[in-house]
Amino acid sequence: MHDDRQLIEGRLLRTLQRIEDAVWSSPVPVDLASWEAPGEPVPVAEGLAAAYEPAHVGQRWGAPWGTTWFRVRVQVPESHAGRPVDLRLDLGFDPDRTGFHVEGLVYRADGTPVKGLNPRNQWVRVADTAKGGEEVELFVEAASNPLLLGGGGFDFRPSPLGDPETAGREPRYRVERAELAVFEQEVWELQQDLEVLGQLAVELPVEDARRWQLLRSLDRAMDRLDVADLAGTASEARDELKDVLAQPARASAHRISAVGHAHIDSAWLWPVRETVRKVARTCSNVVALMDDHPELVYAMSSAQQFAWLKEHRPEVWAGVVERVREGRFVPVGGMWVESDTNMPGGEALARQLNHGKRWFLDELGIETREVWLPDSFGYTAALPQLVALSGSRWFLTQKISWNTTNRFPHHSFRWEGLDGTRVFTHFPPADTYGSEVSGAEVAHAARNFSDKGDATRSLLPFGWGDGGGGPTREMLARAARLRDLDGSARVEVERPDRFFEQAEAEYPDAPIWVGELYLEMHRGTYTSQARTKQGNRRSEHLLREAELWASTAAVRAGAAYPSAALDRLWKVVLLHQFHDILPGSSIGWVHREAVEAYAAVAAELEGIIAEAQRALAGAGDVEVAFNATPHERQGVAALGAGPVGQVAPVEVHSEGDGYVLDNGLVTARVDHRGLLTSVVDAASGRESLAPGSAGNLLQVHPDTPVRFDAWDVDPHYRNVVRDLTDAESVEAVEGGVRVVRRFGQSTVTQLVTLPAGQARVDVDTEVDWREREQILKAGFDLDVTTDHSTSEVQFGHMHRPTHSNTSWDAAKFEVCAHRWVHVGEPGFGAAVVNDSTYGHDVTRRDREGGGTTTQVRLSLLRAPQSPDPVADLGVHRLRYALVPGATIADAVREGYRVNLPVRTVRGSGEPVEPLVIVEDDGVWVEAVKLADDGSGDVVVRLYEGLGRRCTTRVRAGFAHRGAYAVDLLERPLETPGVADEGDAGVALALRPFQVVTLRYSRA
Repeated sequence: MHDDRQLIEGRLLRTLQRIEDAVWSSPVPVDLASWEAPGEPVPVAEGLAAAYEPAHVGQRWGAPWGTTWFRVRVQVPESHAGRPVDLRLDLGFDPDRTGFHVEGLVYRADGTPVKGLNPRNQWVRVADTAKGGEEVELFVEAASNPLLLGGGGFDFRPSPLGDPETAGREPRYRVERAELAVFEQEVWELQQDLEVLGQLAVELPVEDARRWQLLRSLDRAMDRLDVADLAGTASEARDELKDVLAQPARASAHRISAVGHAHIDSAWLWPVRETVRKVARTCSNVVALMDDHPELVYAMSSAQQFAWLKEHRPEVWAGVVERVREGRFVPVGGMWVESDTNMPGGEALARQLNHGKRWFLDELGIETREVWLPDSFGYTAALPQLVALSGSRWFLTQKISWNTTNRFPHHSFRWEGLDGTRVFTHFPPADTYGSEVSGAEVAHAARNFSDKGDATRSLLPFGWGDGGGGPTREMLARAARLRDLDGSARVEVERPDRFFEQAEAEYPDAPIWVGELYLEMHRGTYTSQARTKQGNRRSEHLLREAELWASTAAVRAGAAYPSAALDRLWKVVLLHQFHDILPGSSIGWVHREAVEAYAAVAAELEGIIAEAQRALAGAGDVEVAFNATPHERQGVAALGAGPVGQVAPVEVHSEGDGYVLDNGLVTARVDHRGLLTSVVDAASGRESLAPGSAGNLLQVHPDTPVRFDAWDVDPHYRNVVRDLTDAESVEAVEGGVRVVRRFGQSTVTQLVTLPAGQARVDVDTEVDWREREQILKAGFDLDVTTDHSTSEVQFGHMHRPTHSNTSWDAAKFEVCAHRWVHVGEPGFGAAVVNDSTYGHDVTRRDREGGGTTTQVRLSLLRAPQSPDPVADLGVHRLRYALVPGATIADAVREGYRVNLPVRTVRGSGEPVEPLVIVEDDGVWVEAVKLADDGSGDVVVRLYEGLGRRCTTRVRAGFAHRGAYAVDLLERPLETPGVADEGDAGVALALRPFQVVTLRYSRA
């Protein structure tokens, strides 16, 4: 037989083009009118009641970020009577940019939503059986969001369109179609048959007889079609395909659980306010689709997005709630937003789960069981324990398929976190969280699945995402045809929890992956948009202080606890931890609003802290120090307050061509270049800096990623470096040395000091940053030989290699750390701590005189051009410090101290006893608060932070009836090793890095 595959496949593509034009017939024009809303979006009632002016097909409309309301009026012709009739609207859609530019939400005249419009959903069903002469009136709230992706895909060229202040007012779109037409159901069904079989055929091996069977059937079906009468001959063509569509899948076929989905970024190439509308449009689509397709199951994450829907679009919310009750619209994820997990602090991740799961329970009566994070940029090793402590059971991600160096070895596995907790995890092998249920995607999922032989099933999220849109009827049609079809994996539309139950049951001995799920990409997100990161770090610590002191004031002084304000402020911070806000990968508009939001949060929290501390300090004129860290400080108890202790003064004097700083614990030398040339730990007498090296060396590299500007730092940046060793001035000031440098268009002013009574060298840095596409680093070359660094992560720390022995090691050339990085060898170590930096690199270097040293560098600032062309430009203030002679415990202590400065208040001078005292110095309190339920109970969250087993005791300094362990939602949790021993306190037997939350019932 001749090989005519290419001819048949080409014929099929051409036939599908003809069929696409015949799905609708007998179009008639509509009466179109429009009204442009001034400024920001208006309420629906205002849009409906506006003064509309005539509009027409071909009319240009839509200034960037604007809203135009369209009114459509038409009378159904008698010729359309008895037929399914659709309104077709093309507002200037690009089918390849669904979710990224024009979108609309259709309303009836009474304000009830009908469905969303997007490039892959340009129709609105007017009637399944039309009545001739019927008057139709519909309204469309159309968003003219500018396209920021560029013409060739994700090229991310610098654009002024990401901010309304620079986007201009020129209309960007044109109305391409506005008509009423008859929907030809049988032609559409034929289109789905042909697409599914054609897509399946090309995925099968040439030697597979099924491929040839499909091609021959398709060829015969196309012979039956009359291109002049497609509607009249579609049924005959479909008859030729019935047999091949009826042949069941092979017994060994892979099983796919297809779940409707629309990963909607809570902000990205659009502001938060537009996400509110995207959620409404997508949910309207889903509810409308469910009316026609009872088989559809749709999963949506992010309690924040449900909350927006309830607050801003109650008419859409009502339909969603009804479908949730039916079990078809499924809340997933259990988090407030799909957050980044690298940079939020431990308590913030706990609150993501607390606020998310609690909202679903309170509003919908649903306990989510899976943590759903398909698109975050790597996953902390602290997460498995928090998943379990939240009452969840499973974890899902897709993003690790983006690794650029190493292929992740599993698709279903047990993920083991820092403390040894394991959670069943799935990583969809289709390598997408927005499938079209195409033959290529389904075949790729089956081929790509790594766990063949032991497991048989995977999950496939389908629907237009990122910018929203959700599933379509075409996707459901494909899924229905692939449910049991020879040559294909079996596709079943079902709930995600049903998938997880089956997948976990069939794979009880799934392989184990230990530690973080490091994404070998998007490493620049640890540094981009420094102001956003600084706002997050500061907010987290202010929230800690506010809860601690407000709780203490409530217990000690009977003060009112500001639970509503704290709940609201936590939600603002949690929203901004979304995985395109905190990582710095959104448009400038988003980050400008984030900085404003953080400023408002800080102002309100400062007020709460001040009020609580005044209540605790009492009347008087004695200076009282409040210590919010979990360590004693200057004679003040951890989590308590008392008179400020006396400490030895800091000496600064000139020596040779520089200065010497000494506080009795550390001696540091700063040379004429403003660089640290010596840092000696008094306790050991050992020099911390490598021979011939310098500390606090600022370095600038070109920073030109291959693909994703704000997201990536590519390894070639290290090929070129400029050391900033020229100083404009180096001068002694009270307590330290001030250094001023100028380079390019930028200025750096640094104050190098030794804090009194603390074994630390502080560097307070102000940068007027004017460089573009460069990265600024601060390095310390330490006289330590080690094969790994230790970085703080949430509720503990983890080790990472300092070498590049393997491709997995080499890929971790930039890593995320929280408040500190430690390097050490037996008997001596050093730590670098910071107040707002996350990106670091740690490498081994040749040592003068033999051996190796370890260089620790902080990534201070970047200047990516896209999606925000002015990212990071301007003035920044950053603090970091070197802690010589540091153990891990020292690194933890100084990390807390740098981020939680002592506050002093005038008062009586009487000590404020802490609410709880922990007897073990390696077990640290992360949160003290009053219970969420308003009972007045005290909730204390603590963790073992040194990575060893220990026993300790927690003593409460207030009257209480008892104490018991709870989960993250503050519900009783059976926890081995926790025993309330009455007046003796709560006895704890902890495993390494274990997190325990205790709840004290107030007497």
